[in-house]
Amino acid sequence: MPDTTLSNSAIIAAYRAKTPASAEWAARARESFPSGITHDSRHLSPYALYVTRGQGGHKWDADGNEYIDYFGGHGALILGHNHPKVMEAMQAALADGTHFGASHPREVLWGEQIRRMVPCAERIRFTSSGTEATMMALRLARAYTGRDTVIRFRTHFHGWNDHMASGQAVHMDGTPTPGVVSGITAATVLVDPNDKAGVEQAFADHSVAGVILEPTGSSTGMVPIAPGFLAFLREQCDKHGSVLIFDEVVTGFRVSPGGAQQASGVTPDLGTFAKIIAGGLPGGAICGKEAILELLDFEKAASKGFEKIGHQGTYNANPVTAAAGLAALEIIEKEGICEQANAYGTALRAELNDVLRAEGVPWAVYGDYSTFHIFTNPKARADVSPDNFDPLKLGYEELKANAPGAVQKLRIAMILNGVDIMGWPGGNISAVHTDENRAKTVEAFAESIRMMKAEGDL
Repeated sequence: MPDTTLSNSAIIAAYRAKTPASAEWAARARESFPSGITHDSRHLSPYALYVTRGQGGHKWDADGNEYIDYFGGHGALILGHNHPKVMEAMQAALADGTHFGASHPREVLWGEQIRRMVPCAERIRFTSSGTEATMMALRLARAYTGRDTVIRFRTHFHGWNDHMASGQAVHMDGTPTPGVVSGITAATVLVDPNDKAGVEQAFADHSVAGVILEPTGSSTGMVPIAPGFLAFLREQCDKHGSVLIFDEVVTGFRVSPGGAQQASGVTPDLGTFAKIIAGGLPGGAICGKEAILELLDFEKAASKGFEKIGHQGTYNANPVTAAAGLAALEIIEKEGICEQANAYGTALRAELNDVLRAEGVPWAVYGDYSTFHIFTNPKARADVSPDNFDPLKLGYEELKANAPGAVQKLRIAMILNGVDIMGWPGGNISAVHTDENRAKTVEAFAESIRMMKAEGDL
């Protein structure tokens, strides 16, 4: 049933008045889908926003309302919606057919483009999603080292597979979530973000196959990585003969054309990719050292006498996805896309913080590259402001929490003011967002803050 806890809110009432078609679609969806949604992050009370089209940095809902879009296809659309060169490549591929059940030239060109851009990509295997890529990364690391244990970091997200279900948002003690076999979690060691001593202790206590993390920090830097920590992990993995895995599903081709590994100067043994790599279509990849990826190689297995790791996937390197991915990556490599989006992010974060100062709200906006995070001060610290906020001084529990009702009200107020942000709260920036978009976003944020004040939320 719909959430009725905010029924007295003028913000919620205005949302219902603005989006009646979304309400109708949500009611129908609840007859088919659990909670009426197809992705957990699309959950919104009283109901989700239903979008019918997108163009550039904008999208339109089922009632025809226009929004500046900071969901960005969950981070996949650094080129915005319907980039003409990507659409042209997709349409050409679509005319040839959607599935051949065979190898095809576009997958080779796509793979060659990735190898040129990504430092660790000596070899590549395509998957259908980022979750599949991280599943393969763990299997490769364990097979390559002959060890079972993997080190992970609390709050870092690596897909929804069984190995990753604990320690991201729930079960921070590493116990299995519902439906997960206890033996799987027993082979995972959870360490707090940036905890060097914890990493060293994990290596001392276990024979470690690999270490996996989001290389800019969980939720694309919501809990940021401390300076020098990636280099520390590289040294530890080298010392112990373990595999270093960067989960670049979000950061790949966003932080820089070669991902966080290029930006940081630290090259992992394996990298997992999805989102931008597939040009906004479903698709992913595992990239890494030839010596590790050869575990998927028929000829190497036969000549060296090891058992090959099996890997199927009906939609691996789908020809339409390959065309979209290749076109997107060529644009990113040649046209300064990451730099444009990163510069917008720097300016937007500063201007949103100006709003907080002007309104006297003890929050802060922070982040790096082409993302932004809004810290809503869940402990109501009196000393929080944009001028003294340092996320590295706070624990992950506080950074990942939110003031009661803040996300719900802020996101809906922003929708009312023509901007759709993500629910962490924050957003992903595209290279096609304009100065005008930024100005309107800042205006929307200021008005949303004032609306929340009027309801006693701030």
